Amino acid sequence: MTATVPPPAAPAAPPVPPAAPSRPGRTGRLLRGPAADPRWVRPALLALLGATGVLYLWDLAASGWANAFYAAAAQAGSQSWEAFFYGSSDAANSITVDKPPASLWVMALSVRLFGLSSWSLLVPQALMGVATVGLLYLAVRRVAGPGPGLLAGAALALTPVAALMFRFDNPDALLVLLLTAAASVLTRSLERACTRGLVGVGVLIGFAFLTKTLQAVLVVPGFALVWLVCAPTTLRRRVLQLLGAGAAMVVAGGWWVAVVELVPASMRPYVGGSQTNSVWELIWGYNGLGRLTGEETGSVGGAPGGGWGETGLGRLFTAEIGGQVAWLLPAAVVLLAAGLVAVGRAPRTDPRRAALLTWGTWLGVTGLTFSLMAGIFHAYYTVALAPAIAALVAIGGALLWRRRARAWARVVLAVALAGTVLWAWVLLGRSADFLPWLRWVVLVAGLATAAALLAIHRLGRAVVAAVLAAGVLAGLGGPAAYAAQTAVTAHTGSIPSAGPTVAGASFGPGGGAGRTFAGGPPAGGVPGGPPGGAGTAAAPGGTAPGGTAPGGTAPGGTVTAGPGGATGGLLDAGQVSQEMAAALSEDASAYTWAAAAVGSNTAAGYQLATGLPVMAIGGFNGSDPSPTLAQFQRYVADGEVHWFIAGGGMGMASDGGSSASAQIADWVAEHYTAHIVDGVTVYDLSRPAG
Repeated sequence: MTATVPPPAAPAAPPVPPAAPSRPGRTGRLLRGPAADPRWVRPALLALLGATGVLYLWDLAASGWANAFYAAAAQAGSQSWEAFFYGSSDAANSITVDKPPASLWVMALSVRLFGLSSWSLLVPQALMGVATVGLLYLAVRRVAGPGPGLLAGAALALTPVAALMFRFDNPDALLVLLLTAAASVLTRSLERACTRGLVGVGVLIGFAFLTKTLQAVLVVPGFALVWLVCAPTTLRRRVLQLLGAGAAMVVAGGWWVAVVELVPASMRPYVGGSQTNSVWELIWGYNGLGRLTGEETGSVGGAPGGGWGETGLGRLFTAEIGGQVAWLLPAAVVLLAAGLVAVGRAPRTDPRRAALLTWGTWLGVTGLTFSLMAGIFHAYYTVALAPAIAALVAIGGALLWRRRARAWARVVLAVALAGTVLWAWVLLGRSADFLPWLRWVVLVAGLATAAALLAIHRLGRAVVAAVLAAGVLAGLGGPAAYAAQTAVTAHTGSIPSAGPTVAGASFGPGGGAGRTFAGGPPAGGVPGGPPGGAGTAAAPGGTAPGGTAPGGTAPGGTVTAGPGGATGGLLDAGQVSQEMAAALSEDASAYTWAAAAVGSNTAAGYQLATGLPVMAIGGFNGSDPSPTLAQFQRYVADGEVHWFIAGGGMGMASDGGSSASAQIADWVAEHYTAHIVDGVTVYDLSRPAG
């Protein structure tokens, strides 16, 4: 009997390896953020950017064209590539705006894509605001962490003047975006002394120069100093890198200037804001050194101590400026100094010190320039300070917070917060009718939180979190209320302002009226109006503060520029009726310009209403020699201009500016018959009198 041999056992199955964790998709990575971040960071960032977008996009159309001066130029750029390149006020290219055209390029492309509307003009500005908040977050996060980055972004978004200018079509929105991008790239490039990154900083500042000329280069000394001191490489290489970045800046900002200067004047539009048809003069004169000295040829004001306010170190804290941007300014200065002390023994290349110096020099140079400049100055210029103030508060505050176990750090934090809420109490008191309860809530909550900060090292974790949240809310409560008020208020004209009406300020919500100019009435009166300066630069429509009719003569012989009426005025475009628009559109295809008017804002109102080129005689102020009387006579003889609209911009020959606009108005009134169309005086230049 044979034994049965069992079959061999089947080999054991190999163990199943554990499933690899699935990688999140693109949407998941967007929502989650870097794996090293706490889970709350990315949702908080998206919430910040989303809330900023809502704030800046809310009811944008209520502001209409906002600044019609730039809106008309964007319209012209959407109709003519030549006007697009030069930044012309009209598609027939009679004269440019008084700034380089970079900000107009963005709006003109939007208008080409989506048609002319408030949204196509203003949405790009709002998106620039959201992008600026995001870039500031990245820059601060890199040296201080995500929490301070979020604080910096929120502080910037809620700065009242930022809520104003990122909803407005002035060049300032693009300027601030480009400068913040430059600071962010600089912060990153400093880590490894990256030459390519520093060259990128130069390119960004160069394009900022093409947005608002010399204001863009105010950050250059500080940025160069930071690189020279803090970059982790040899001194020789640092110097060579700076030279390369400087060359990149010159090329990025100078190519357009070179083209304009090299093209014969007869083949391009007149350079608005200059007296010699030179962009070089515009850069160094009207938009440059003239802003510092007050010697601005062709300006309507700006004499020292005159139409643009008193200069001095306290200027940023005045009734007109304080509520726009200065809510956190004292805290920023205190925390900058304390932050530098906190990193005092760190290596030369310490990124925290480099960041403090980057934003501190930005704030110092730009703030001192605004404080001491004797020429044209508007409150909304201070939006350029907002990123630096927000960054310094966040970085300096974070450095001290991490040292809160030390008594001096707690004392400085408490002093900074107490000073902030006390200053907010003062600022809110200047608008006594605006949420009168808020100033007391901010004051009491802020002082109580400041007291708690002195003992923060002894408190439990939950209490510490509550104290931190209370301090942030108290510090941002005042500017947040002003920013919200700004977002729900329509703003138009050339000199907008943020927040509610402030006692002692020149302007109220939306810009206001009644700016007083130094020097008295323009010689010969307002072009197209009666002699003596009490003319009708703006159509009747009420009185300015103090009972002065817009375009009339204020007490003491000074001229006020009101908000504009049917014809518009120096600072705003007027409302154009359908009857008037129809009259200007008649046989318009037979003419190069449907009409001509003194001053860019007056012309802009009619151009936007009709979609037709309207010649802005004399440019923004009406004081540029474009065209001269002889040139205008030739245009009329050649049948290129149909109508002349009386009234309009000031056209004063102050500070050596041209009187050509007054000469043209007088010549038209002498040789052509006046007609009244819906209350506006016009002259048909195709039919001489008699």
